[in-house]
Amino acid sequence: MAQSRVKDRSPRRESVFGERFAIFAECLLTGVWIAVACLGVVTYPAAFAAGARHLRRRTTHRVSGLREFVVDFRAAVRGGWAVGLAGWVAAAAVWVDVLAARAGLPGGPFVGAVGILALIGLAVTLLRAAALWTPDSTWRALLAGAGRRTVLDPAGSFLLVCGLAVVTLSALFVAPLAVPVLGAVAAAAVAVEERHRRR
Repeated sequence: MAQSRVKDRSPRRESVFGERFAIFAECLLTGVWIAVACLGVVTYPAAFAAGARHLRRRTTHRVSGLREFVVDFRAAVRGGWAVGLAGWVAAAAVWVDVLAARAGLPGGPFVGAVGILALIGLAVTLLRAAALWTPDSTWRALLAGAGRRTVLDPAGSFLLVCGLAVVTLSALFVAPLAVPVLGAVAAAAVAVEERHRRR
């Protein structure tokens, strides 16, 4: 009797392990798709939005593949390119602040630190917005809601900061490793938003 129960449970354990491993592999593949879609320089918000939507479909057992990713990317890039451009402008402003801090200007270190923290906050907000993107949504509404959640859900925001840190460290040590890790960051954003919704 006990042996039959063990035999009954083992295939279920293997299927759960197999499913989780498949999702992990899908995250890495999605990271490659996101990296390729980011080559347009201002297309990174759309790339993460399409990647997050693809992962949401996969985790809910709906059909999704490269074709669906491309369709979502094209829809997201219509308004997302302006968000991407604004992100680069913000990054350039922070870089100027950092240069001012290094030059020894009065108040430079404080301004540089505030600028870096603001840039990290904007990156987290963007990831949270991309995690909930749908073709019917607007980037303005998504970013407004994501900004509130970034402040009101510090634990989730901290998890995304850790994900961004992993990508940065991967790029510093082994640059090609940062490519598939992008998918894991998109998955983390989806998980953080799902966690917040359930709470």
